Amino acid sequence: MNIGLIGFGVMGKNHYRVLKNIPHCRVAGVCDPILSVGDLEENIYRSVKELIEAEKPDGLVVAVPTPLHEKVALECIEQGVDILLEKPIASNVKSAKKILEASKKEGIRCAIGHVERFNPVVETLKNEIKDKEIYSISITRVGPFPPRIGDVGVLTDLSVHDIDLVRYVTSREFVDMKIFKSKKIHNHSEDNAEISFSLEDDIVGNITTNWLTPFKRRKIEVACKEAYYEADLMSQELMEYSSYTQNSSYLSRWCFVQKGEPLRRELESFIGLLQDRSSEALATFEDSIKTLEILEKYS
Repeated sequence: MNIGLIGFGVMGKNHYRVLKNIPHCRVAGVCDPILSVGDLEENIYRSVKELIEAEKPDGLVVAVPTPLHEKVALECIEQGVDILLEKPIASNVKSAKKILEASKKEGIRCAIGHVERFNPVVETLKNEIKDKEIYSISITRVGPFPPRIGDVGVLTDLSVHDIDLVRYVTSREFVDMKIFKSKKIHNHSEDNAEISFSLEDDIVGNITTNWLTPFKRRKIEVACKEAYYEADLMSQELMEYSSYTQNSSYLSRWCFVQKGEPLRRELESFIGLLQDRSSEALATFEDSIKTLEILEKYS
């Protein structure tokens, strides 16, 4: 499969590295205004149209800054090429719906890069709780400010991951939400947010997100009637704690997780989509629009 890459920033470089190591996959050119001929072994292009006309890729990975998503995605769709677009689909719901409508009109196969869906520990957690009664879900995603971010705040950059994960892991929709946010060390956007919410079936939860913590932490905790689960997204480890017994003790169990690189699994699923193989884990444009609608409604 010939996969073109648009954007060679932090995420673009990650996609490039992984694509180069997937068997039977070729990076069919890179489009980026900063790169020069000879920087990579692949051909470098200044425009999407030039890349598509010269390389005729089977699919495109779009990893440009969020404010450019609408422009670049529409250009890819107009050229009739299937795309994997980095999350979120766009800066706002209005732009997102333009992309969705264009993709449907042209019959383009497309997906959004909600890579956390492909974290093996998320898959294991989802399977563990699928037949259990869920009481609550809590997600923590904190860490220092990433220099690559200059156009959005933590809600658009980070919380979109977790709003999508809540829907994906629980298979429930949001009923109500309250967002508390603040700007502690940045002028342009929020860098600190707490989200409290309720889901269908009387499930409650919260999401803690910030760029203020000096270390990274990525965890999901789910309380069920039968057990309590703690998933570490970084170490890809999942622990189950049983209900308390009569002597106030409890049992703990390490759940087996087949570890792997989430981005590789996501890209392999996108390639599968291009080959007409479906993947439940791939986030659709509609999934990403629901996330943006939730943020816009309650922010």
